[in-house]
Amino acid sequence: MVDRLAREGAKVVIADVDERVLAAVVASVRARGGEAIGVRTDVTELASVQAPADRAFAAFGKVHVLCNNAGVALWLLGVNLPGGDLKPYGIGVSILCPMGVATQIRASERNRPADLRNEAASAPERVELMGCTLGPETAADMVFGAIQANRLFVITHEESLEPFRRRAERLEQAVRETKA
Repeated sequence: MVDRLAREGAKVVIADVDERVLAAVVASVRARGGEAIGVRTDVTELASVQAPADRAFAAFGKVHVLCNNAGVALWLLGVNLPGGDLKPYGIGVSILCPMGVATQIRASERNRPADLRNEAASAPERVELMGCTLGPETAADMVFGAIQANRLFVITHEESLEPFRRRAERLEQAVRETKA
């Protein structure tokens, strides 16, 4: 997504907990003539999340697009849940619901904070995702298109429709059971 936005002329502030990856992405954007700032950020800590915003406003004056692409495998609650509905503030939101995208998400354990580790647990088994694996550029194009169209959901794989349908049925059943 960073590369796609930078190609469109966006000045980007990149936040990541992995400083090595962060530096490499910033260098890659700059090598292609883009403007990029990197800020080490742990999205499970509110104070840490404020730092990229402060840097963005200081460097560029305003923010037009915010991508919260904090993805991890298996220990996602502390990373993915602290979000909010920004519509009352006039901010569009697009939610990426990816299946297989060729990223380093399977290696996210390397960045798990100590307080979220379970030392007694054995190594998790590799989870195979259904559907084809998309390149990150393809997923980024999908996200960019959703931002431009102000679409709420970005569904990367048609194969996800059946699991989404089953989930909706279970939610409907839970509502009916609660009322009974």
